[in-house]
Amino acid sequence: MRMHQMIPTLIHQTWKDADVPTEWQQWADSWRLHHPGWGYRLWTDADNRAFLQEHYPWFLPVYDGYPEAIMRADAIRYFLLDHFGGLYVDLDFECLRPVDDLLGGHELVLGCEPEAHTRLLLARQRGFGRIVGNAFIASRPGHPFWSHVHRQLVGAHKLPGTLDVTGPFFLTRAIDSAPNPASLTVLDPEVLYPEVSPYATELFGPQKADRERAYAVHHWSGSWTRDIPGPQRTSAGRRFPFWASQELQPIADGLLSLDAQRHRWASGAPAPTVSCLMVTKDRSATARRAIRCFRAQTYPNLELVVLEDGTSDTLEQYLRELDDPRIRHHRLPPEGRTLGELRNEAVDRATGPYVCQWDDDDLYDPERVETQMAAILALGADACFLARERLWWPARHKLAISCARLWEGSMVCAKDRVSRYPAQRRGEDTPVAEELVRTCRVVSVDAPDLYTYVCHGGNTFDESHFAEHFEVATEIWAEPGAYTERLLAMATRLPIAPADIAHAETGHPAAQVSERRPPTTVAPAPAPASERPPVLVLTPLKDAAAFLPGYLENLHALDYPRESISLGLLEGDSRDTTPELLHEVLPGLRAGFRRVTLVHRDFGLQLAGPRWEPGVQRRRRAVLAKARNQLLSRALADEEWVLWLDVDVTGYPADLIQRLLGARKDIVAPHCATTPGGPTYDLNTFVLQPGAGTLNWTQWLRDGILQPPRGFGRTYLDALRGRGLVRVDSVGGTALLVRADLHRDGLTFPSFPYQHLIETEGLAAMARDMGTACWALPDLEVLHPHHAPAPAAVGAMSPS
Repeated sequence: MRMHQMIPTLIHQTWKDADVPTEWQQWADSWRLHHPGWGYRLWTDADNRAFLQEHYPWFLPVYDGYPEAIMRADAIRYFLLDHFGGLYVDLDFECLRPVDDLLGGHELVLGCEPEAHTRLLLARQRGFGRIVGNAFIASRPGHPFWSHVHRQLVGAHKLPGTLDVTGPFFLTRAIDSAPNPASLTVLDPEVLYPEVSPYATELFGPQKADRERAYAVHHWSGSWTRDIPGPQRTSAGRRFPFWASQELQPIADGLLSLDAQRHRWASGAPAPTVSCLMVTKDRSATARRAIRCFRAQTYPNLELVVLEDGTSDTLEQYLRELDDPRIRHHRLPPEGRTLGELRNEAVDRATGPYVCQWDDDDLYDPERVETQMAAILALGADACFLARERLWWPARHKLAISCARLWEGSMVCAKDRVSRYPAQRRGEDTPVAEELVRTCRVVSVDAPDLYTYVCHGGNTFDESHFAEHFEVATEIWAEPGAYTERLLAMATRLPIAPADIAHAETGHPAAQVSERRPPTTVAPAPAPASERPPVLVLTPLKDAAAFLPGYLENLHALDYPRESISLGLLEGDSRDTTPELLHEVLPGLRAGFRRVTLVHRDFGLQLAGPRWEPGVQRRRRAVLAKARNQLLSRALADEEWVLWLDVDVTGYPADLIQRLLGARKDIVAPHCATTPGGPTYDLNTFVLQPGAGTLNWTQWLRDGILQPPRGFGRTYLDALRGRGLVRVDSVGGTALLVRADLHRDGLTFPSFPYQHLIETEGLAAMARDMGTACWALPDLEVLHPHHAPAPAAVGAMSPS
């Protein structure tokens, strides 16, 4: 089959307006030169938005919400190719010869970027074995891959960097998870991407480019620098402000190029061994986290000296199993020596000519040691400190960038210049740092993301010490949205697991949580909220005539102010008197509540058999998801919260809304039980059991969604009573409170398998991908009658 029968002969390119930069015009012309019979369209920013408005209006909230224009430029190609098909190429892509033979007989064609790009830090952190470029994509219109991509765009739109949100990292993940990969053709780098980016060339030196097989060549106009982290982005990568002094006298300041020093190392310059020194005592959970940070370091010549004088052997066993020859563990008798004395012992045991303080309760960026050693070697310094650090106070949900000062814990120094630590239990490193500044050549680097100082409640200094640092911080993120986004950005660079974040957030000492391994993350039961923000109660209805009177009675019994409650109802596919009853009660509802929206929408769902049968779950829950999304889009106005409430919930406390709001979580569910104190009814709210990831879940896949038997790898809320506020891995919709801004930001109910989950379970997975956790209150019960027994094979599916 020839190319034009599969992939249309149409070339798409985009730019902000019709004035293409002169340096790119010749490359744009090369495609028309080699494809004289093809159509060509240059899409401007205005064209792109108008196209989405007409054909994909549901995506506009995400599209308009992208913080960077490059994200919109990346995303639009995935919609143009879905709608029109053809060939999309970036403006900095040069055509060398016609691509007709390359595309012939294929449905969708992409190419891998050069292998050297997988060795860059951001790619290595994500474990990519290949990177699929998004600068050249050819597709037939309507290829099912694009529907998959569109879903993934929604899930990824809150990630911190362009590469992961819309760019090549995003596309690589989408291809790796594609439902029908056999229809995708991914070409070798030599065919479309024979040359490496300037950034990779700077790091690894010139790479031989073989153009013999190439149909085109990408010229990499900034693609690998837009996501390079740090205070300044340049064509050469990371540069950091620094200032240096010698014996208290300023001698230099400017910008330090990390990549310039990397190039010197790659050319054979020595990289002296650095001994990282950790003093710890019975705090293995935080110590393990700091050890993961050590093992992720990009500097090549490191050792970690772990000095432990506690009684637990947990960390020693962990290191034994780790079997990393760079880590040396020394167990000392618990003789009550001061922290200063222990630090001296660690320095004495170091074998490298440089030492680095490596506290067991802080977090370190993979480039920390490499950056500080680059500063020492490039500037001929004896020691390097960080001028500012990142401050994290998990229990108070705060992140900040500190003021500029001498941060003692960030010290990297020539071992022979380190004076002896005083025999103090705290503050022991301040005299050593001050002595270095008085007597040595010292450089301070302003790169606060390299070191995260964590306030966890068990620090050497009390909380007032941290409060003072936050008071004089140069930047602070304490609002829920901003804090979550910054926390997610931090986590993407650090080897910190979501469980570590969750445990730190709840205020539990990480050591207790990790080593006692309770079933889930818990917090004390919250008190009811005192404030009364506007809440929208949303209920889908079908054949609900028998339940509607009780539903309305319970709604009127709420002690939440009526002027703060809006109501949205969607009726569809009913064969009883539900539509007539709704019209009868509508005037009274509108008189009694803040605002009422009634929507009628038939979806054509009529089931011949029981609604809990496994074979109908995907179809049934897909329709329910569409109903929820339709109702949400029609009814949500200015409300701050959305309470999803099923019509056949028969009982709940009058202060239900206040108690859900009191949890202070963006997504929280009560416990839907069959009777007071009885078994859980809504089995879509659950916590994955320890070791669930090792189970064979694929055996319970049916129609693309997971339908495991009751209890398979999952713990339900009836087993978690008495635990207060519980973090859960999924939620049901019988009763569910969601912050309205999450819905506005694109959180919906998937009507398709999302990570093999659908509807409310899919919403929980999507929320997690957007950086939002789900929570539940096992002791706050709403009641739902058990209409019929749910067979074991579909125990995870709520019949409602």
